[in-house]
Amino acid sequence: MPWRLLLSRWLDNSLLIISNLIRQHTPEDLEVIMDIWYRSSSLAHPFLSSEFVDKVKADMANLYIPGSDTWVYTIDDAIVGFLSMMGNEIGGLFVDPDKHAKGIGSKMVDFICSQHPTLEVEVFEKNQIGRAFYSKYGFKQIKSYTHNESGFEVLRLKYEALHLPTSTSGNRT
Repeated sequence: MPWRLLLSRWLDNSLLIISNLIRQHTPEDLEVIMDIWYRSSSLAHPFLSSEFVDKVKADMANLYIPGSDTWVYTIDDAIVGFLSMMGNEIGGLFVDPDKHAKGIGSKMVDFICSQHPTLEVEVFEKNQIGRAFYSKYGFKQIKSYTHNESGFEVLRLKYEALHLPTSTSGNRT
């Protein structure tokens, strides 16, 4: 393969990597975050009533996003996903449905694992998209309960990042 073609491919891949960014959200991001939440939530939660969804939508904008540590994933400065943390709990992880299955959710969880090696999340039992994602990532169910407001079963999941053993003496063998 000619060196120019190799260089061109390397540059193309480098530009793709550089243009993807995870950053803290700003108040100006709220409209896009809410749009992603609504479209993703509608896809993952078709079983929820419109009344319940409307209440959660208002709570997302007024309570959950402002009251959590929210990160956005951007591609070429366009927000395509977000992750909201409350301590070590993932309060929400949503990716634009047009960008599903491209590794964005996994990259966001990888990123947050550097800050929280133990993570927990709650997901509706009927949310097949969320359950498949968290299962593939390695989350394990630790309990379940009936969600009072919706009447649906919720699964609480936990993930513990693997740590390589370190030497206490500081010497490597």
